[in-house]
Amino acid sequence: MNHLDLSKRLATVGKFVPPGAFLADIGSDHAYLPVSLMLNGKIEFAVAGEVVRGPYESAKKQVQKNGLDKRIIVRLANGLEAIKTTDQINAITIAGMGGSLICDILEAGKQKKHLIGSERLILQPNIGEQTLRKWLQDNEYQIVAENILEEKKKIYEVIVAEKTKKIPMYDEKERMFGPILLKEKSEIFKRKWQREKKQRQVILNQLTKAVNQQKRIEAIKKELQLIKEVLG
Repeated sequence: MNHLDLSKRLATVGKFVPPGAFLADIGSDHAYLPVSLMLNGKIEFAVAGEVVRGPYESAKKQVQKNGLDKRIIVRLANGLEAIKTTDQINAITIAGMGGSLICDILEAGKQKKHLIGSERLILQPNIGEQTLRKWLQDNEYQIVAENILEEKKKIYEVIVAEKTKKIPMYDEKERMFGPILLKEKSEIFKRKWQREKKQRQVILNQLTKAVNQQKRIEAIKKELQLIKEVLG
């Protein structure tokens, strides 16, 4: 086998992995991403980290099936604890989780010195992109690239970040919509935020019938206003 077809979502994540990278793919599931990148000659070495035994065993089988045991190490570990200093990791991919969980993984990795700051982060949150951008900003990571895509009627965002020497100054709008996506305003971006606008309007209508929800109502109204401004 000399290739492995990835989903559009994972292929987009893989696009941002630097050539020749030493990659840590956290929550690797079947190790599809590192195996595909290795088979296509894009990376030199990879760690596939999994916290659940089932997906860990699946990843091991996928790596063995493709004869990549010496170049992709599969580890059963919690988050960035899959990374060892000797791995010389310079790129980390975390895909298919909520933004808050990705933040927790990065924060724990930072506290335990598994995340040292020299790695490129390629992150694909299913929800909670704003929360993730806030963590990146607070921890002095510059967003260097973003992508938005649609697959099987679901819209995903990919956020790529690298450590910088000063805190990036993203405003509320940039954290919510993405500083790069906001400039590009692609058709998929517009479609996503039209959907979000409708959903928030439904939530607002429900909240107005409830009691003691004024704070939440104000927050939703503010978000709706920002969406309207961005969509014009």
